[in-house]
Amino acid sequence: MTEASKPVLTGGCQCGAIRYALTAAPTRVSICHCRMCQKASGAPFASLADINRENLTWTRGTPATFHSSSIADRYFCPACGTPLGFGGIDGPRIEIMTGTFDRPDRVVPTRQFGSESRLGWVVAIANLPSQTTQQNYGPEKMATIVSHQHPDHD
Repeated sequence: MTEASKPVLTGGCQCGAIRYALTAAPTRVSICHCRMCQKASGAPFASLADINRENLTWTRGTPATFHSSSIADRYFCPACGTPLGFGGIDGPRIEIMTGTFDRPDRVVPTRQFGSESRLGWVVAIANLPSQTTQQNYGPEKMATIVSHQHPDHD
């Protein structure tokens, strides 16, 4: 890659069959509560980074698509099913699921959409009791767990 096209962010699916690189930062990062995003992500909301398609390169594999509405396609890994994003049909932009970035901490949402479908309990999540994964399972169990997910890098 040339210096001008050097990736600023990378990511991919959980099995590693699909990898991507962005050559420019997202123009907007948002949370969408709409029912379609809830179903597509299997979660109470989706967190999405909006980018120009010209700034996205699929560096390994090709995502599968699902024509989820008359205006958009959803992208996912055909091997492991990881939801990767969505985009307008033949549009210049694509939105990538922030959880698929190698460094999701670098793509911080600044707005929310689809609030008509926001689940009432979502606003109280930060106040729920929490534990680290180590606290939840304990060191003995953690020592026996082997991850089959692709690491957050190439």
